[in-house]
Amino acid sequence: MYNKRMKNILLLTLFIITLHSKEFTNALQFETSPYLLAHKHNPIDWMPWGEKAFLKAKKEHKAIFLSLGYSTCHWCHVMEEESFSDKKLAKIFNKYFVSIKVDREEMPHLDALYQEVYLKMKHHSGGWPLSMFMTPQKKVFYAGTYIPAHKQSYSEGLDTLISRLGKKYQKNDAKFQNELEELQNIINAKTVYETAENTDISVKTLSESLKENFDEIYSGFGSGRKFPEAAKLSLMLDIAEITNDEELYDYAYEMLDVMVLRGLYDQVEGGFFRYTVDAAWEIPHYEKMLYDQAELIPIYVRAYLKTGKKLYKDVVVETIKMLDARYVKNNLYYSASDADTKHEEGAYFIFSKNELKGSGVEYVENFEGKMHLNIYDDARPKNFKSMRKKLLKVRAKKEYPFIDKKINTAWNSLMIEALYSASLLDKKYKIKADKTLKALTKLMFKNYELYHQTIIGIAPKQKGLLEDYSFFIGALIASYEVSYDKDKLDFAEYLLNHANSKFYKKGIWYLNDDKLHIKAGLIDKYYTSPLSKMLQNIINLASLKASFRYEKLALTTLELQVDALKYKQSDAPALAKAYLMQKLKVTTLKSKKKNLLKNKYQIKKINYPYVLTKEEKYDDYLACTLRLCFSKDKNLKTVIKAIDSKRRW
Repeated sequence: MYNKRMKNILLLTLFIITLHSKEFTNALQFETSPYLLAHKHNPIDWMPWGEKAFLKAKKEHKAIFLSLGYSTCHWCHVMEEESFSDKKLAKIFNKYFVSIKVDREEMPHLDALYQEVYLKMKHHSGGWPLSMFMTPQKKVFYAGTYIPAHKQSYSEGLDTLISRLGKKYQKNDAKFQNELEELQNIINAKTVYETAENTDISVKTLSESLKENFDEIYSGFGSGRKFPEAAKLSLMLDIAEITNDEELYDYAYEMLDVMVLRGLYDQVEGGFFRYTVDAAWEIPHYEKMLYDQAELIPIYVRAYLKTGKKLYKDVVVETIKMLDARYVKNNLYYSASDADTKHEEGAYFIFSKNELKGSGVEYVENFEGKMHLNIYDDARPKNFKSMRKKLLKVRAKKEYPFIDKKINTAWNSLMIEALYSASLLDKKYKIKADKTLKALTKLMFKNYELYHQTIIGIAPKQKGLLEDYSFFIGALIASYEVSYDKDKLDFAEYLLNHANSKFYKKGIWYLNDDKLHIKAGLIDKYYTSPLSKMLQNIINLASLKASFRYEKLALTTLELQVDALKYKQSDAPALAKAYLMQKLKVTTLKSKKKNLLKNKYQIKKINYPYVLTKEEKYDDYLACTLRLCFSKDKNLKTVIKAIDSKRRW
């Protein structure tokens, strides 16, 4: 009886605590996105993106506050805790604005649109959280990223900003209308690449651009904080192979080394953080994104095959092992893990002086009074394995950061392609890739439609975006090249034609097929541009399917992007790769399946980056471009020599 009474008291206490902690509930409670659900008890009357929110704003004569972020974003958490949970600020937000919360991973096309708006307004790139203030007609009149709750040296505080902007919109005087019109002219202005007319685009100009952009002091791209920029690294290796440029090879390997040995890489459990906040790769922003792991794995596989350097192989094995331990369920991959543990950035990953005792690691305080582990030598120390074993025991006592358990089609597809690449090192990765491809297809391909993302156990509802089709097609082509299962190639072709009908209108590719009409862009900094990846797919399928129709589609698309490429050069690396694939020509190596599988290592080591393999019935090896077969022999070495020597630049 006593136990039952105590149990009832405990349940009542928990109920009261729950009621108190959930004093407010808004419309985000009905969403599935972990990021949106994290804001469902904010006192702000958040609404998801949709017509209902804009109609409400029009009816109530309120402006729109649009906040875009994602669930593993540190500064998104900070803004949620200090501002969006503040009752006083919420009261002002609710008085003047209809507030819309967007998960940028759920709607990357919408994020791309407003990042472009921010860039045009501020003349520099934005980030997350992204904070946009606009009319119910979607005309932006103020843009920011993270905005503090109260005034700081670098920014006005929300406590004064939102009331000022709200009153400004409601007053709607001639001055506001003039400012609004001027801003829309800036936002809607077509980008003109003035210098493009007098600029060439070639292997030479791209090589010069890569070298000019390379930080020779710290090894990376740019002089500020460092992102891995996998697409740019891939282009650098392409051009190094095409031109046999030792300087580019040196730059690439230096960067690959420093990314693993310094702070970007988790020395204890493996895997890459999203970027470092400093130029020297020492202190990371502690998120781990699936797409970073997926895009870097093939580059390290490629570097290992070229150099035989054990470190590169170790990185591949460690990164996949980390993902298996933290990210995999039902053969599918979660999206990301957080930077924070219990509101403390990097808490899981950094070590105190006391925690490092007996580990063999010299304590160097470099982050928030603790140490983030870097290796400052050119190789891992001899005691690395024993050191890591001891540090794993320290971490075992800590709470791992929040994991975003969304299953994202595009990012899983990138990971599938990475696993097929890693299968050159161990055949178990092919088995793993096959399982993930099968599971992803079953979950995300319904009634001949591809879907974007969901949570395991919930049927997907959001139809696929250009990025889902682009990366899924890439995964299918990779699958074909390790198994020569024709069904995979046919599936890729189906998805290409479906994507063409959905996203390609009058020569322009769009990120989605909705009313927003958001054009696909060329940014590769975070992960490869879906447009550029689609172009690579089209060129590859043109070669594998001997299709002049696909070639024409590629040429038409490239023609509209060439001015941008001339201007951006290596700052649009995935597009540059597609351009070189078309200009220099993809070579398809054809033979019997058993011949191709038996010699897969030799084929992958060919010193020309744009080589595909295709199963045919004959026993000879045949090397062909789309219009010309230029070498045929029973001896593979003879054909490889012909491919190697066919420098087309």
